[in-house]
Amino acid sequence: MRFAVLGAGATGGYLGACLANAGQDVTLIARGRNLEAMREHGVRVLEPDGTELVARPACTDRLEAAGEADVTFVTLKAHGLTAVAPTLGASLRPETALVFAQNGVPWWFFLGDDGRRLESVDPGGVIAASIPASHVVGCVVYPATSLEEPGVVRHVEGNRFSLAELDGARSERVVAISSAMAAAGLRAPVQSRMREEIWLKLIGNATLNPVSALTRAGLAAMVGDPPTRELLRTLMLEVEAVGKALGIEPGIGVDKRLDGAGRVGDHRTSMLQDVETGRPLEVEALVGSVVELAGQVGVAVPSLEVVYRLTRQLDRALRGS
Repeated sequence: MRFAVLGAGATGGYLGACLANAGQDVTLIARGRNLEAMREHGVRVLEPDGTELVARPACTDRLEAAGEADVTFVTLKAHGLTAVAPTLGASLRPETALVFAQNGVPWWFFLGDDGRRLESVDPGGVIAASIPASHVVGCVVYPATSLEEPGVVRHVEGNRFSLAELDGARSERVVAISSAMAAAGLRAPVQSRMREEIWLKLIGNATLNPVSALTRAGLAAMVGDPPTRELLRTLMLEVEAVGKALGIEPGIGVDKRLDGAGRVGDHRTSMLQDVETGRPLEVEALVGSVVELAGQVGVAVPSLEVVYRLTRQLDRALRGS
């Protein structure tokens, strides 16, 4: 199989390096200084045990390379997908699989279900109109990574990327993708109930990310501070309530979720990393989507609404608007 990674930053760089190191045909799609560094020096992954993984996959800024691959992992930030969706969709071959490895409520979450659409993650329905559902493979990303500098990824912990077809089928293509990832040393279980797994991760993403961005604190510092932990617990219970209104049971209590986050250490969430580098924040996919869904299903999320408004304002300030 030919693989591509669209948006080869921290997560995409780590994933692409692992696949390339295992001998897979991989093309990383990136831009700017990160692209230049990867072209010149390859991708360096700094592992938790102090070792380094160095891979030299092909690198390009051609978006069309995504459609030329058999499997393309889309690791763009969610807010970056709308602008490229029409070109991406037009480039696809009938057999190209798009594995959406993104945080938050994904744009495809309700495809083939009740027709529900979220303006917060697919403004104007542009993405759904551009990318046929037949190309979509869902993915939940667990590795904690950060981009230390262009072309250099720090891998903090985790190597799991859960995969699923929209209908939960164990298709030939999703099994083949899982097998290739497993051969690269990654955990890639094929799931039949992706919604539950997405929501369980969202309980952390929709709460830990914005609070870390607002406080500039890492995971252990937030969870270890009693007042902040209590705020996070309140927020998590609100996100959990929205999921339950959609028929999604979390499968794990919020206190265990908080304890697990604390054990990761002082890792900076992806949103905090974006604050520190002045990049746009994934406010809508991570928080706005839950607030929008809460309104649709009639669940009150007063604390989450406050955090959402503050984080949106922070994002505007970072954008200079």
